[in-house]
Amino acid sequence: MARPPPQTLPLLLLLPILVSLVPAATAAAFSGIDAFLAAAAPRDPSASNDTFGSLPAGLRRALAAPTPILSSRLLSLSAGVPVHVRLAGNSFPATSGRSLPSLVSAAVSSSRFLSSRRPHLLALSHTLHLDVAGPVATGKLASRAGAAVRAHLDNSPAPFHSNALSSVPYSLVDDLVAEDYRSVTSALGDSAPAVYIYLLDLGPQPRPYAYTAASSSVDASSPGFSRCLGPVWAGKDRYIWIDLGAGPVNYGPALSGDGVLPRGEFHPLATLHGRPKSEKALLADLASLVLSAYKSLLVPSLRIPVHYESSLLIRFVHIHGNEKDPAGLDFSSIEQSIRDGDLPFNGQSLKFDLHTVKYSECPICSFAIARSTNSFTSRFLFENYTLIVNEYLDSKRLRQVLSDSADEMHRVAGVRDNDEYDKVVPVYVFDLDYDKLLPLDRYHQAVAFGDMVIAVRTRSSQTVSDYSCNGRHMITMTKNLERPIIGSVLQSMWGVSPTHLSWSPEHNATVVDYTWSTGHTPFGPFSETKSLSFVQKDAAHRNVLLTTLNYTITSTIDILESMAAHGGETILLRKKRHVEFIQRWNLLTYKLEKVVSAMSRLDYQKAMYFLRSSDHDLYAIHTLVYQASQELEASLVCFKDPPFPWVSVSMSGVFVFGFFYVYSKRDKLFRSKRKQF
Repeated sequence: MARPPPQTLPLLLLLPILVSLVPAATAAAFSGIDAFLAAAAPRDPSASNDTFGSLPAGLRRALAAPTPILSSRLLSLSAGVPVHVRLAGNSFPATSGRSLPSLVSAAVSSSRFLSSRRPHLLALSHTLHLDVAGPVATGKLASRAGAAVRAHLDNSPAPFHSNALSSVPYSLVDDLVAEDYRSVTSALGDSAPAVYIYLLDLGPQPRPYAYTAASSSVDASSPGFSRCLGPVWAGKDRYIWIDLGAGPVNYGPALSGDGVLPRGEFHPLATLHGRPKSEKALLADLASLVLSAYKSLLVPSLRIPVHYESSLLIRFVHIHGNEKDPAGLDFSSIEQSIRDGDLPFNGQSLKFDLHTVKYSECPICSFAIARSTNSFTSRFLFENYTLIVNEYLDSKRLRQVLSDSADEMHRVAGVRDNDEYDKVVPVYVFDLDYDKLLPLDRYHQAVAFGDMVIAVRTRSSQTVSDYSCNGRHMITMTKNLERPIIGSVLQSMWGVSPTHLSWSPEHNATVVDYTWSTGHTPFGPFSETKSLSFVQKDAAHRNVLLTTLNYTITSTIDILESMAAHGGETILLRKKRHVEFIQRWNLLTYKLEKVVSAMSRLDYQKAMYFLRSSDHDLYAIHTLVYQASQELEASLVCFKDPPFPWVSVSMSGVFVFGFFYVYSKRDKLFRSKRKQF
């Protein structure tokens, strides 16, 4: 092995020291950039101006420090998701605070954010940061909530069936959990924002129970309005509570289908029911429950990619019959529910517009309904099997007709075409004077597409759905369109996935799981709430960030690959482009790291500011590489011919001569002796 010359040894010994000094110098420079951008944010909250031109000379010199131009630096970005689990009750082991994080960390590692549309794997990864508070810290909450539930059950009548669950209002426990959440977060301040998951064990109760959103127990047990009782609730603030003592519950498709939550002790929600479990089995169920909530509620997959747009418009087009029926279709209530979610970013505007048109005065509407009407048959057993024909609307065909006839629809509805809004989502609501049920795609009241929402209702007021909850078939109130429209608008405008749908890279398909479909969610057949929880609010903000960040990272990688194909960084040496390129690269990577850091602190507004500010640096890098590639000149470099290979030619000649000599003397060399007698 060759040894370095003696004069290079001091340099090799100093190299680790010099390398260790680079991060310190870079951190000091970036602290100055951090202060500069923090001062610039209030003046330009939408980051419409490029901050590079106003950087002080000292910061520019610091940004000019050479750093490796590697795409792996961008692909290694990972957003942390802080989760605090608080165990409230006497059934949890004392070692839960130590054992539960180890079980969760063994089952999950850093993974990419997912999207139901291509590309399914986004550039940014996420990592779960779990902290567990044992039952000692939350003993007061468990006792207060258990006493409140017990008092409610003692003062309310028992259900008619002995195996039925008694209903308890969600607000009874939610108010206590919200109080504990506010006290904990106020003590910590803004230094450690996180999502809190409360696992509750409220102790023995007079009879089995579960929670309902109904205001009274009479409404919850009404035979005309089937309500699904559940054990889960997500607050408007960042907390989720799960009462493991409630139930056991079961809900899902009534006849066949995926995602059912079965009755029994094997599901993690029923871990405190049935036979007593060992400490390890109980902790394994709790870890499974935390991971399921993490994947379904905290890092759900994107329904569709959603880019940042400055102005948003939700346009309602109400196509009604001869008389309007406001029951179940209050557009102002829909608007208020969406506005209460505070979904737009700073600098974004969100407006609503309502247009009404009579169905009899809209020929294209009649054509769209007639073109989209299909039929299907089903068998029912009365005295004998009877074949019944039912009608439904094909949502894809209806969307195609409405898209092709958009100009005619605008003319009939009195919509003015202008470019005032960057993104417009029309919501077509067909309110038909038709006596029979006419669902979309046989099952839905509203369907969301990337460019519109379609909702349909008729005079039929209710129907028995294909879902059951706790032994009862769910009754769908088909006249109530407000909640289906809210859920569909969330999908089309902000790409929020329904609670029961998620993309699975293992299955390479969308999977269904109704575990988290009860409680506070505008999606699914098992909930009744129209308001938005923090799950939908955070998902709306996070989806825009993930889509824009994924575009920024992939575009930057494409630029680096293009630059490498044209000769690497050497093409930037002309006209002093290389220094500006290094400055822009360092500033871009710094801003992207700040985006990920802000997302890890759940500060989505700040993350969007840095992300929009990084667009200027991305554009500048693209311009520098493009200009340099346009100035490339073809050149022919002459070189000396290699010397004549005398040795190899001589060896070849000797080999050929030897072969011919042996061939000519073959009779003498290989002559066999004759046998003599």
